[in-house]
Amino acid sequence: MVDVDLDLLYGWMNAFIWPFVRILALVGTAPLFGESSIPVRVKVAYAVGITIVITPALGPMPDLPTGSWASLALILQQILIGISIGLVIRVVFGAVITAGEFIGLQMGLAFASFFDPATGANTAVLSRLMNVVAMLLFLALDGHLIVIGALVNTFHVLPITADPTLDPEGWGVLFEWSAQVMVSGMLLALPLIMILLTISLSMGILNRTAQQLSVFAVGFPISLMTGLLLLAVVLPQTAPFMTQFFNESYETLARMIYRLVPNV
Repeated sequence: MVDVDLDLLYGWMNAFIWPFVRILALVGTAPLFGESSIPVRVKVAYAVGITIVITPALGPMPDLPTGSWASLALILQQILIGISIGLVIRVVFGAVITAGEFIGLQMGLAFASFFDPATGANTAVLSRLMNVVAMLLFLALDGHLIVIGALVNTFHVLPITADPTLDPEGWGVLFEWSAQVMVSGMLLALPLIMILLTISLSMGILNRTAQQLSVFAVGFPISLMTGLLLLAVVLPQTAPFMTQFFNESYETLARMIYRLVPNV
């Protein structure tokens, strides 16, 4: 017969709760895992499954009462670590959505938007399309497995200890990486923007030379048709760019994790 006392119960709870909080924070913020179309129960069950698998390999947990302030600070640390991992990968998809917004604006499809539950705001149709393409490429490149592997690695680099401190330099890496939302988004949309701007400039010159021609009636169909043709040609060629972008995000993720290690 096994006698279960309060200390043993605390040990069981701590061995599960603290890793579970970090994993659940990642599942709630990372792309693909944190999509609003996935039910909350599925996300929780997925986090529970990963926790049960990796918990035996994590070693002993700090001896802290689960209901103490020290445990609350440790839970907040786990939440911050999980969210930061998810946000690093989320930047890639934010850049893709930004590129879709830029392209749609030049094509005249800025008004063609609808409410996207994933972002919680009105999103252009092209942004939604490009986001789906990026997500499929993310799955094809085993990005979801790489993210889970990076999460498991954080328990060795940033183990769960009684000291819930993190080095602020790790947040600096995350803030610096967030600039890629605009930079990489513009680079991704630049080929189409250059051609569509050239068409707009040509329409402006045509309007000055042939004023009897209604440029507004002719220019929109031309820009729309040209944009769709270019999108059909350029979008399949974005795989190398996105592959490199994903690799850079993994490198940034590793650098941020190691920078979060507190200096002793």
